[in-house]
Amino acid sequence: MPAEREINGHDIVVVGASAGGVEALGEMVAQLPADLAASVFVVLHISASGTSVLPSILARRGDLPAAHAVDEEPIEHSRIYVAPPDHHLFLQPGVVRVIRGPKENGYRPAIDPLFRSAAHSFGPRVIGVILSGVLDDGTAGLAVIKMRGGRTLVQDPKEALYPGMPSSAIEFVGPDKVLPARKLARAIVEVAAEPAPEEVPEMAADQMVEEDAFIQIDRGSSDRPQNGVPSGFTCPECGGGLWESDEGGLPRYRCRTGHGFSIETLFAEQSGNVEAGMWAAVRALEERAALTRRMAARFRARGRRSTAERFERQANGAVEHGVAIRRALEELVPELTSEAELTPEGAAQSR
Repeated sequence: MPAEREINGHDIVVVGASAGGVEALGEMVAQLPADLAASVFVVLHISASGTSVLPSILARRGDLPAAHAVDEEPIEHSRIYVAPPDHHLFLQPGVVRVIRGPKENGYRPAIDPLFRSAAHSFGPRVIGVILSGVLDDGTAGLAVIKMRGGRTLVQDPKEALYPGMPSSAIEFVGPDKVLPARKLARAIVEVAAEPAPEEVPEMAADQMVEEDAFIQIDRGSSDRPQNGVPSGFTCPECGGGLWESDEGGLPRYRCRTGHGFSIETLFAEQSGNVEAGMWAAVRALEERAALTRRMAARFRARGRRSTAERFERQANGAVEHGVAIRRALEELVPELTSEAELTPEGAAQSR
């Protein structure tokens, strides 16, 4: 599809999915026609080290050819572009960008960068689709698509294997349609045939800077402005300070190196760090107990009873503290399910 060709329809379809998303993608793609007057771009959360055969799965399920996207290849209608493992998928006028870049919401590929770049480059021509998954990756990006005049579709949470992502999108974006996966395909075809609005709502200047900066990061440039205000929080990925800004009407956190988080994802990452820190404390205390007991045994063997007893008391204290932390860990019930726990399953489904 030449970049300069004048188009007045919704011909850019961006789809985000995570845990349980392979099934939903298959159901939807199976209903898309071979002559679809649009290009389909898919991000599925998978393990960075996994080998994804999602393109072959989607090609078998439907009539559209599917392949992993290649950096700077032209955008063509009637085909599916899939984000390769450990790379973000971006869209620019007329071309696809495949960029490693910093993780967003703890993932690479992440959904928000695809949605955001599509809205930036194509405005009201975009159809955004959110499928099964936990937490809220894609919600902010879908909100940006809506702000730019695009159309928004979401899988019915009652049908989704993991309703977190669809429910978040419904709550914060208010999508145009909420449908089962199979019916989303018909909605895509119908919307693609509709004329897109001629007036394109302006994208906020700071949002455009953010989008351009993300691509510059991959080229090794860190000389960029920090959007928003200091949040007082630190990045779970690199430990740097996080700036809070607004994305599609939702709070967004980003560090200087480019790691980005929604508020739910930041909470989940912090929860994981708290648990990891507590287990590290248990390990350190148990090692301390083992070391002090060894010291006690040596001094006892040398007849230095009081010194041995002192080390025994230290060992007992370390054990008691370790037991207390273990009990706290047992009572630590996460309020949000970490999608990282579901990644291996999702990756296995996409192979």
